[in-house]
Amino acid sequence: MKDQDRKKAIKLLNEIMEFELSGVVRYTHYSLMVFGYNRIPIVSWLKGNADESLAHARKAGELVTMLGGHPSLRIGALLETEKHDIGDILRESLEHEKQAGQCYYKLLKLVEGKSVILEEYCREMIYQEELHLDEVNKMLRKPGELTPFKD
Repeated sequence: MKDQDRKKAIKLLNEIMEFELSGVVRYTHYSLMVFGYNRIPIVSWLKGNADESLAHARKAGELVTMLGGHPSLRIGALLETEKHDIGDILRESLEHEKQAGQCYYKLLKLVEGKSVILEEYCREMIYQEELHLDEVNKMLRKPGELTPFKD
């Protein structure tokens, strides 16, 4: 990989790491704000997402150091909407997952044909993010509704 592309990849990986770390905070916050009869399974799911976001951030950081870069100490943007209805939380989660996928697609576009390791990393992460999108989309549907949820 050319030095210019390597530097761009490091920058994008640091952005991914920051974005995933914001997911850790976001999902942890959400898990604390769920109330009602369905609290336990939803809180468990949100905590699992926070753990997975941390694993994704670590993986991005490892790739930064593999490329000779310095992992960022920053965290992505955090927005407090003050909306804590389960539907609101899920819609915000859906948007977060869409943005995560976009980050990985951006990196994939840069590294395609230049680094098999980074290509495979991107494809795996895109696969996981698209599964998350589907999962959240299904959670936003009314019981028995087959049509995908649309904002």
